[in-house]
Amino acid sequence: MKSALVLGASGLVGRQLLQLLLDDPRYGSVTCLLRRPLATQHYRDPHRKLQPVVINFDDPEAYQGYFTVDHVYCCLGTTLKRAGSKQAFRKVDFEYVHVAAQLARAQRAKGFVWISAVGANAKSKHFYLRVKGELENAILRMPQLEHAAAVRPGVLIGEREGDERMLERMTANTLTLLKPIMVGPLKKYRAVYPEQVAREMISLQPFS
Repeated sequence: MKSALVLGASGLVGRQLLQLLLDDPRYGSVTCLLRRPLATQHYRDPHRKLQPVVINFDDPEAYQGYFTVDHVYCCLGTTLKRAGSKQAFRKVDFEYVHVAAQLARAQRAKGFVWISAVGANAKSKHFYLRVKGELENAILRMPQLEHAAAVRPGVLIGEREGDERMLERMTANTLTLLKPIMVGPLKKYRAVYPEQVAREMISLQPFS
């Protein structure tokens, strides 16, 4: 059976991903690196696979031993509003994820999958999309990282705990209504459920 490491398990996608991994018979252990203790009572874990570990994300190298797993899943991310500044946003959405990929490479993980965004482009004039694009370039060009892949979801459908994103929620509702006519090139911009993103992340990992 495989072993997995999840960063960002308390987020909208991360919560769905974690439960899918605990339910997946292909995984024998699932470790979560977290800022604060995980409410484990909210998860089904009959086989006791889950190993939550609270860490300091500003000192990731101190926890590099946890990256000695088959598959690393990174769901870390924030918003400009929540981060408070472009510098703080970049620290989470670029630096933390990039360092996680480096640690996965150093510990020879078999696969590294992270969440990017539809429209990610290192040359974009939009700061958010530019950072996501720069991160994709940095990770996908990283030598000796055995298998790296990004998922590019559109707006996520769902409620985030303690994080009101009114505009994003309104956008998701509108895109859900428009889904029937969003076909062809527009299909990638459809609002998606977190579980869809989580399932895609798992499908991108190498199991052979």
